[in-house]
Amino acid sequence: MALHFDAAAAAPPGANVGLGVGKVADLADIGISLAFFDSLTACAAEWRAFEQDADCTVFQTHGWLSAWMRNIGALNGTTPAIVVGCDAGGRILFLMPLAIERVSFVRRLVWLGSGLADYNAPLLARDFAATMGGQRFAALWKRIVAGLMADRRFRHDAICFEKMPGTVGGQRNPFTFLPVTLNPSGAHLASLFGDWEAYYFEKRSSSTRKNDRVKRKKLGELGEVRMVDADCDAEARRTLDALFSRKSRQFARMGVADVFARPGHAAFYADLATGRATRDSVHVSRLEVGDTIAAANFGAIHGGRYYHLVAAYSDGEVARFGPGAAHLRELLRTAIERGCREFDFTIGDEAYKSEWSDRSIALHDLHAATTPTGLLAAGAVRAFGRAKRVVKQTPLLWRAFTRTRAFGALLVRGKTPPGEMRD
Repeated sequence: MALHFDAAAAAPPGANVGLGVGKVADLADIGISLAFFDSLTACAAEWRAFEQDADCTVFQTHGWLSAWMRNIGALNGTTPAIVVGCDAGGRILFLMPLAIERVSFVRRLVWLGSGLADYNAPLLARDFAATMGGQRFAALWKRIVAGLMADRRFRHDAICFEKMPGTVGGQRNPFTFLPVTLNPSGAHLASLFGDWEAYYFEKRSSSTRKNDRVKRKKLGELGEVRMVDADCDAEARRTLDALFSRKSRQFARMGVADVFARPGHAAFYADLATGRATRDSVHVSRLEVGDTIAAANFGAIHGGRYYHLVAAYSDGEVARFGPGAAHLRELLRTAIERGCREFDFTIGDEAYKSEWSDRSIALHDLHAATTPTGLLAAGAVRAFGRAKRVVKQTPLLWRAFTRTRAFGALLVRGKTPPGEMRD
């Protein structure tokens, strides 16, 4: 698929001059032309066509990021900085959905929508890695940064790229050629095979399957157990309302800030679930026990992978019999029945994920300064990330931290400490 630019707008070879929307920097010495866009609509058709065959995750699709921009980015004054690279024939080699955001007095270059994306990465042509080694990508990235800095809309003090996977599809993420550090958290992935019964029998021991049956029977004694897929907008909104309220209570018990209370966040997920461009790639479901919504989830499907994104289960008596675990089994069944090859538990190192996963995904961060103003900010973020990783990857320290955090929340609420919680 070729992206055609106005030849009259092209800069001289190797130039790093100010670039307007859609204007080109012709980097003849590395065989790639760059174009910079400050809106998602300017290259929407090409982006949507490219993502159909490109290596990427669901978080880099045009529909996902358009919904994020409408509901969150526009409220926060985020400026998209979309970078598209093409070969000499105009064929797209990569698309980097970047953005400029302001934090205090610092302008940061980030991945667009990165706060609610579990993976941040470029979209890559399937053969991108074949001709792009470490030195060549470092040179390309230097040109990209120079092009961004030459345009006042895209000038920034620091680069803050986080949660970047080591691979994108079947190829190495080129950003790992740069001086990255490990993110505090990892992610976990399960390879799917066969039908549900064969997969379940292979992954769970006989004693575990027996325990699952006992708990399922106990749930059935409280009311009919039903898996309900939201098949219309009204059902999606009803399920999401239940999911958000349960997740908010869970956050409160854990002493964690409620992401769904932030402006635009709940609307973003509802937009994804009901929007024409995204509803077919979103999976919203709930597990009902009698009249109770015992568990609910928001997931996504893209490129043969099911993304397990947001899940929560109810309080009270029903919680004693593992409604979250029962719902997860139904989600795995759904993924297999829909032809998914992988079930992605996404970011987070919760113990239950290792019960199903056969692969771990290391995530990487890149923090760098581009102006003197950004030096302090980039250094502080790097230091905080290193300290956070030590805590999260040391079980004793992490348990102490989470218990202290939950106890602090308890003191604020004046209630009984919660039991073990998990997403």
